[in-house]
Amino acid sequence: MVDTHAHVSLCEGDAAGVVERAAVAGVSRILTVGLDEESNRDAVALAREHDGVWAAVGRHPNSATGWDAQAEAELLELASSEHVAAIGETGLDFYRDRASRDDQMAAFRSQIRIATEVAKPLVIHMRSGESRQPDAVAESFALLAEEASDADVVLHCFSAPPERVAEAVAYRWFCSFAGNVTYPKAEGLREAARLVPDDLILVETDAPFLAPQSRRGKPNEPALVVETAREVAAARGVEPEVFDAQVEENARRVFGW
Repeated sequence: MVDTHAHVSLCEGDAAGVVERAAVAGVSRILTVGLDEESNRDAVALAREHDGVWAAVGRHPNSATGWDAQAEAELLELASSEHVAAIGETGLDFYRDRASRDDQMAAFRSQIRIATEVAKPLVIHMRSGESRQPDAVAESFALLAEEASDADVVLHCFSAPPERVAEAVAYRWFCSFAGNVTYPKAEGLREAARLVPDDLILVETDAPFLAPQSRRGKPNEPALVVETAREVAAARGVEPEVFDAQVEENARRVFGW
């Protein structure tokens, strides 16, 4: 199994222990994801230090304030590292108001350009407010459809309604499911997971966030991706071993590891 989205430097304990526990649980690859300049550097350093760990570098929408040409140039330079497998996470977050909508859109567009230039996949965060207006999912889908046709896209922590899966599939975007898919009231997420084709589905932890049901409310870590994978496999009516192999192959194909 692989964890296609975690924030290893934010997990409890030292990074070496987090990686070791994941390996013991059968997790062979981890994508550790940056959120801003400091965590991007941390992600690349962890990828250099640990076999089986790769980095994604980007500017999270909540950290998009002040995005400019210099920030784009610095991220482009970092993105060219052999230890970097993806760009992001980027996207739109209208749930929190930590960055203006204009700054979020500027950083999002810029990271689409970077992903296209370095030929690495783009990892997308989408979160609307409580009323879903404005709709971050709809706006993200529209921008990706318009400007990201030359990039592989990973919809991290898939949060769109099930009826939007067909649109994502039409664009050949990967759909990744996190620990919240295991929650008893998350039937909509499980329905979405059932609809994704075998060759476009991924799983993740988003550690230290969104621990699966058995550890809900406690810090998450990459080792627990195994529980999420079992839940998604069950929702899809697939044996866990078969599902694990599908996810591993999809991750290998999109991240090139």
